[in-house]
Amino acid sequence: MGMLKEFKTFAMKGNLVDIAVAFVMGAAFGKVVSSLTEGIVSPLIGLIGGTDFSKNMLKLKDSVVDGTGKVLKEAVYLKWGDFLTAVINFIIVAFIMFLIVKAINALKKKEEAAPAAPSSTDQLLMEIRDALKK
Repeated sequence: MGMLKEFKTFAMKGNLVDIAVAFVMGAAFGKVVSSLTEGIVSPLIGLIGGTDFSKNMLKLKDSVVDGTGKVLKEAVYLKWGDFLTAVINFIIVAFIMFLIVKAINALKKKEEAAPAAPSSTDQLLMEIRDALKK
């Protein structure tokens, strides 16, 4: 039973729980970004090329069909549209994460930049300390 208690202590540490929550939120955010890219960004970019951007591919090898019409080997495609969509997803997520980290760092700097003025008691104690040094 000791191992179970040790695992519970480990699992309930603040940092681990925070990481788990961030992981779940990140997965959900990734789906939102994928939906944005596939549903809005790719079609808008596809307007330039005239087709759905994410479905662009280059056929590398034709399929092999026997005399009866049965496919023996499937065609081979280079799905560069899917790859480019994934790259766009990554760039969007990375940029938003950059903005979030930048905002958090700015908040931390504001907290650090506003040091509290010493109270009158602290000021008096510092003067006494300085006088005793002489």
